[in-house]
Amino acid sequence: MKRTVAIILAFTISVLAGSVLAQSKGDPVDERFAKADRWLRQEHLSITRTVTQAFTDGYLVVEGEGLPAKDASTPGQKRLTAQRAAEIIAYRNLAQFLDGIAVVGDSQTKDLQMRYDFVRTAVTGFVKGAQIVYKDYNEKDEVALVLVKVGMSGPASFGELMYNKLLDNREALREITGEQKVAVLRPVPVEPYDGLIIDATAESFRPALINRILTPKGEMLYDPSKISQQVLVERGCGEYTNSVAKAKQVLESRGVKNPLVVRAAGTASPTDLKVTDEDTVRIFSADQKSEFLAKAKVAFVLK
Repeated sequence: MKRTVAIILAFTISVLAGSVLAQSKGDPVDERFAKADRWLRQEHLSITRTVTQAFTDGYLVVEGEGLPAKDASTPGQKRLTAQRAAEIIAYRNLAQFLDGIAVVGDSQTKDLQMRYDFVRTAVTGFVKGAQIVYKDYNEKDEVALVLVKVGMSGPASFGELMYNKLLDNREALREITGEQKVAVLRPVPVEPYDGLIIDATAESFRPALINRILTPKGEMLYDPSKISQQVLVERGCGEYTNSVAKAKQVLESRGVKNPLVVRAAGTASPTDLKVTDEDTVRIFSADQKSEFLAKAKVAFVLK
């Protein structure tokens, strides 16, 4: 039974892991929907094309295009039926985005959904609750556009849903993530660092709802158990950027004035980073004073 629960919950571990090529801000939706493109720019949003973009942006925006029903005869009927079709397609695209995301090992959410009603119900319910933020209709081409947006963290977000499910069953979480030995070290004198930036640009590292940091021996240095429940739900395991400078800015907005910057020494898995012995001691010692790990004041710098 425990194993079954673990498998059911496993899809939450590295949700949203994949390609690191993100769409640039302001990339147009479609030349037929110039107003939608202007609206996205005005709202400082962009269509989510990749998993890394979702993490760095902190949200998902997916699009759906729809055509009028065949029996629609008036302009009003064509608009309404086209927009309804676009809504359905947008929700389907969001579900497919989540379904195709790699999870623990080689599993995918869609594989688990086929086997467990629990997973299917959770994802389906979340998709249905996604917010429609924009609708448009091109009368010339008779095609509608709908944009759906969900947050990655915070209230009513995908992260909140998944983290709460994990936190409801810590035993299952431990079984899913394995029994890595926790690093027990002797602190040494270090600067008063109050945050951590880990540069993973040289590694094949994927952002996830749960990213971990390990010692060279595979001992656990940073994982969800070190984060308070409130912070995990509100902030996730950390911030994600594509440069150290941006990472410093993001952490500064959270009150971090002197972050410790280290380079990843490798990966234990696509979502788990390793650091050197020297950096392990520095991180551990600094955290003993500031407790920035429990506050998830951690930023991962991606390719």
